[in-house]
Amino acid sequence: MLRVNERAGERSGSVESLVLRADERAEIARLGDETLARRQPWDALAFTGEAAAVAQYLPARLRHFLARARTEQADVTIVSGLPLSEDLVPTPTGWELAAKTGAGLREELLCMLCAGALGDPFGWSDQQNGRIVHDVCPAPGLERSLTSASSELNLALHTEDVHHPCRSDYVGLLCLRNPDATGTTFVRVDRMDVPDDVREILSADRFRFYADDSHENTELDAEQLAGRHENRVSQDGSVLFGPPEFPYLRIDFDFASALDGKADAAMSQAFESLRASVERVVLEPGDMAFLDNYRVVHGREPFSPRYDGHDRWLKRVNVIRDIRRVFVETRSLTRVIV
Repeated sequence: MLRVNERAGERSGSVESLVLRADERAEIARLGDETLARRQPWDALAFTGEAAAVAQYLPARLRHFLARARTEQADVTIVSGLPLSEDLVPTPTGWELAAKTGAGLREELLCMLCAGALGDPFGWSDQQNGRIVHDVCPAPGLERSLTSASSELNLALHTEDVHHPCRSDYVGLLCLRNPDATGTTFVRVDRMDVPDDVREILSADRFRFYADDSHENTELDAEQLAGRHENRVSQDGSVLFGPPEFPYLRIDFDFASALDGKADAAMSQAFESLRASVERVVLEPGDMAFLDNYRVVHGREPFSPRYDGHDRWLKRVNVIRDIRRVFVETRSLTRVIV
């Protein structure tokens, strides 16, 4: 069973968790197998428009749970006990191998079905060749990079795709393997404790947010700080936004900067406060977490990859609550942002 800050429960703050029963697991397994059999060869992009409709056949308790999490804007939502393949292939050494071999297609479908119950899955043309569901697994040579293929360093706290107006509402993470109990870290916006004058600065458009390395098709080492932000796609905006009584957060420890001195000091205070409030969840095989990308920032603890087929392996999907935001931004009925 999942561990949230080394504790498990039905509710911990605004972490919502549901443990599936055996009959629900069997029902989901049947739905997954039947759906995959009818859609051969499997094409995740072609399935995006159907995901929400097919998700209506998921067990009622699961659908109600995800609907409530959406309505209540839960910070972190976790489903435990999703049925993984008994003959799951070895963990690929990088997403390219996973894409080439079709590793974990059944799990990819389950990922999309749960995502479809929350919103609309979508992708990016410059991330993993435009794939809708990403493979998060360590890759040789990228151990100290600033991407999800890293392993040996902390993946810094960040808003997913912080630079873009169509960044996801939820980041979905389905755990296939996690032998070292590596924690997914997160901080809730409500835990950011800064003075009112600093909060006012953070709520102004005095910051710049940059595309990360996964969008830039570059793989910097984490120690390469100089010039990291040069010539990158970026967008100016505020760190805090939305309703003051229920604020939203947008920040990235590696790919954000301030536009003036006072804003820089305010962002430093925000970073310090967030670092002091880190929580962790240890996902186990069959756990799927949805992180509200407006209410939490997230990262990952370091681990030592072995490249023996048993390393940590997640499936990741971006979910947006209103796909028309993508259609308007791209001026196209596409679910892959160029």
